[in-house]
Amino acid sequence: MKAIILAGGLGMRLRPFTEIIPKPLLPLGEKALLEIQIEHLKAVGFNKIYLAINYKSDYIRAYLGNGNKYGVELIYSEEQKALGTCGPLSLLKQEFKEPFLVMNGDILTKADFTKIYQFAIEHADSLLTIVTKIILTPFRFGNVIAENDYVIDIEEKPDLKFEILAGIYICKPDIFKYIPQDTYFGMDHLIKTLLNKKEKISKYLLTDYWIDIGQVEDYSTALEVYNEHFKK
Repeated sequence: MKAIILAGGLGMRLRPFTEIIPKPLLPLGEKALLEIQIEHLKAVGFNKIYLAINYKSDYIRAYLGNGNKYGVELIYSEEQKALGTCGPLSLLKQEFKEPFLVMNGDILTKADFTKIYQFAIEHADSLLTIVTKIILTPFRFGNVIAENDYVIDIEEKPDLKFEILAGIYICKPDIFKYIPQDTYFGMDHLIKTLLNKKEKISKYLLTDYWIDIGQVEDYSTALEVYNEHFKK
């Protein structure tokens, strides 16, 4: 099986850390984030992994090499300009004749990729399977519930519940006809395009551990939980 890891972002919200090294190489325990992702993919049968790179790409190439030490084949696809979260796929469209996994290079997860892949195969009528995650966000204020001019209840700082994109996707090869070549294009643009074209999009709700390492506080959390969830 084949996978693409999107590892070309600037990591602006993680500065000053990313002024020195690219976000996907941030250390967690004794390993870099990308190493953890690659080993996780390898463990469930993904043996050919494409890395879409841009920012500080030489660091990533030098650190990971050709993939031999991880037991996989690593292939680098370097953007000459920023292409967003979906545009980099257009540079690789000749490589895929079967469904493939795409994931962001800044997430740490225990997701069962085998189950997700099988779910996508079973939903043969959809070109794209998106993985989602339920996130609870504390609300700062009490919520007043009223009827007309009278209060009937109050919720003290309730949690807000959102179902978000988890940065993991399974794509069928026909998806490439909706992705413009070598053009800045986000996954949100792709999803909206598919919906406008009446194409079906299947959804897999993730219940396994997941964290997006997009900001300094997220990285601090990931450092704290690494030993509990990921260290063997």
